[in-house]
Amino acid sequence: MRSSTARSPGLPGVACLLGGRRPDSASSPGRGSAAADAISSAPANMEGGDGGVAVAGLGSLGSGGAAATVRELLQDECYSDFLNEDFDVKTYTSQSIHQAVIAEQLAKLAQGISQLDKELHLQVVARHEDLLAQATGIESLEGVLQMMQTRIGALQGAVDRMKAKIVEPYNKIVARTAQLARLQVACDLLRRIIRILYLSKRLQGQLQGGSREITKAAQSLNELDYLSQGIDLSGIEVIENDLLFIARARLEVENQAKRLLEQGVETQNPTQVGTALQVFHNLGTLKDTVTSVVDGYCATLEENINNTLDIKVLTQPSQSAVRGGPGRSTMPTPGNTAAFRASLWTNMEKLMDHICAVCGQVQHLQKVLTKKRDPVSHICFIEEIVKDGQPDILYTFWNSVTQALSSQFHTATNSSMFLKQAFEGEYPKLLRLYNDLWKRLQQYSQNIQGNFNTSGTTDLYVEVQNMDDDKQDIFIPKKPDYDPEKALKDSLQPYEAAYLSKSLSRLFDPINLVFPPGGRNPPSSDELDGIIKTIVSELNVAAVDANLTLAVSKNVAKTIQLYGVKSEQLLSTQGDASQVIGPLTEGQKRNVAVVNSLYKLHQSITKVVSSQSSFPPAAEQTIISALKAIHALMGSAVQPLLTSVGDAIEAIIITMHQEDFSGSLSSSGKPDTPCSLYMKELQGFIARVMNDYFKQFECSDFVFDNTEAIAQRAIELFIRNASLIRPLGEGGKMRLAADFAQMELAVGPFCRRVSDLGKSYRMLRSFRPLLFQTSEHVANSPTLGEIIPFSVILQFLFTRAPAELKSPFQRAEWSHARFSQWLDDHPCEKDRLLLIRGALEAYVQSVRSREGKEFAPVYPIMLQLLQKAMSALQ
Repeated sequence: MRSSTARSPGLPGVACLLGGRRPDSASSPGRGSAAADAISSAPANMEGGDGGVAVAGLGSLGSGGAAATVRELLQDECYSDFLNEDFDVKTYTSQSIHQAVIAEQLAKLAQGISQLDKELHLQVVARHEDLLAQATGIESLEGVLQMMQTRIGALQGAVDRMKAKIVEPYNKIVARTAQLARLQVACDLLRRIIRILYLSKRLQGQLQGGSREITKAAQSLNELDYLSQGIDLSGIEVIENDLLFIARARLEVENQAKRLLEQGVETQNPTQVGTALQVFHNLGTLKDTVTSVVDGYCATLEENINNTLDIKVLTQPSQSAVRGGPGRSTMPTPGNTAAFRASLWTNMEKLMDHICAVCGQVQHLQKVLTKKRDPVSHICFIEEIVKDGQPDILYTFWNSVTQALSSQFHTATNSSMFLKQAFEGEYPKLLRLYNDLWKRLQQYSQNIQGNFNTSGTTDLYVEVQNMDDDKQDIFIPKKPDYDPEKALKDSLQPYEAAYLSKSLSRLFDPINLVFPPGGRNPPSSDELDGIIKTIVSELNVAAVDANLTLAVSKNVAKTIQLYGVKSEQLLSTQGDASQVIGPLTEGQKRNVAVVNSLYKLHQSITKVVSSQSSFPPAAEQTIISALKAIHALMGSAVQPLLTSVGDAIEAIIITMHQEDFSGSLSSSGKPDTPCSLYMKELQGFIARVMNDYFKQFECSDFVFDNTEAIAQRAIELFIRNASLIRPLGEGGKMRLAADFAQMELAVGPFCRRVSDLGKSYRMLRSFRPLLFQTSEHVANSPTLGEIIPFSVILQFLFTRAPAELKSPFQRAEWSHARFSQWLDDHPCEKDRLLLIRGALEAYVQSVRSREGKEFAPVYPIMLQLLQKAMSALQ
């Protein structure tokens, strides 16, 4: 029983493994598959593993031997093909017939089948209880499945009954919903039709009212557009005629509003412009319309600019002119250049007039947009235009104008050399047109504001914003990053640069002509006049614009610098240029001529600058700075001569120490001679220098400015050396006093008036009375410190002291000339007082060393005066 039960399900498995079919393996499908699952679920026992199952009559040895047999069977190449998933019986059979003996192959296959049957038998025997349990479970499962099938059928029946109850109400709901939606659409359409019919009738009446009702007509059209949005009204017979009428009415209103806008802008009528804008606002096309109008202005201007600069138009004075042949360039003939220039500038003036007119119209439009508000929403129209961060129309328009000018001018001048030469050569004329245009635009702003303030209307809802009026009076307010005037003139920069370059060449040419290479003489008066005329001409031509005047002034400054450089090259710097012994040398004569030439240039240009009306301060300062360099060059040219004259005067004055001033007063009470010999020599030298040298200079003011300094220096040297004279007798005082009087006469030729010498003259006048005063009176003189330095008075008091009280230069064993040089090297009053204090201290030491009982009477006065001077310095 066990053997037949185990083997019955096993045989079909063996046949399947071998790819064949057994006639006795017709067991039930369910059981066969269960047996196969049972066999496949125990690979370990089939592989010879220890399954741990003991069955009566079979030991572990038998099981192990069978497993080994199966392993050998699996490792045999003859059976390996049966393990492949793509095993094909026909292919295997065909190969076996061709490769081996059929009898041997069959025997080997039979042996393998036998071994597998044995193994299957062992497996079935070992697990027969499990197999029976699975068979029982399958029967139970079939019962459960049958019950589930019954319940599913009952559920399906219930669903069918519910479906029959739900479908009919659902279909009714869908139908009613569709019916309601169609009713709503029909009602909405009917309402729209009724409203359209009403508005169409009202629109007919509004159109009959003309321009007075045009804004209301626009509101009706706007509402009609709203009613027509999102719905197809075609095919509705009752409103077909109305729809055609509405389309015609909209076109008529738009055209009428456009004409009203154009007329209002041209006549600067804010009422008409405001009405037209209100119409477009009601139609919902305000922004598009304004943009279209501005774009139209820009296109018209660009076309006008192109026609103005069209070389063909400029070179054809009449319509009947013969057209040039193919390939023939259009250019003015040499004889018609003047006519070409005249035609060009006439066209340019017309272009500026057109630009000004169009800018005024756009600005008027901007003004109305800024002030006009919708009476319903109270929204300012300009807010509709500039929303989303877009610039206002005036900036947009002005940018287009300036860019068109720049591009068209650049293109035209690149294609025509005559245009380029005209604009570069007559750039001030072109700039004047631009400046006039800008001024007229500012005047337009004021006129527009006046029109708004004087136009009274009740048709517009206009809100005047007083705070913004000042800003609106300007054509285009300047922004931190945008200058409208500069944007206008940017198109002229290439021509300005070329004009300034040519202007500089015109200024340099006459200078290079009058200063030939190797030349040794300065320009003549006529040549200098030619240079001045050129400068005047350039400044007068550039007077049309402050910036151009400044640029030309810089060129004039360069011209002045060039003249100075050329003149400096002519100056003589040899030793004979500074001699003051004989007559003028050739080098000195040339220097005089150069200085006179520089002076004439300086005076002429100064006169030119002062005669210029409304001359910019920056331009004037530029030229004055260059003239200062000319004045400095004049000073450096005469400085060697001035230095020599000053040295000679110092050498003459210092010879006073070679004369004797220790004599007593004569019986007559007057000096033997009116003045000393050195003074006579000084007077004669100064007179000769003025006549032989300085009178040759035509610039008397310049000469006096320099010789006055020599005169001041001479007076200071005279007083310094007069205070050092030792011994000084009564007769010497009288002669020295006479010398003081003669000193005024000696330096007179060096100045306009001796009194113009200032402090030096007052010190000369103040020192003379001190010669005859006592030491106490001298020390208490009110002129001390303010007019006469303390150090000079202290040096003078040394002359009244005994020989033991040596002067500072005597104590240092210096000559008068060396001491004078030391004083020049130490202009500080404190240094000089310290030197004097050293001399006084040395005197005190000498008195103490010889054990003297008293000091000289003048010593206490000098000591007190020294202390007063030191305290004054602190």
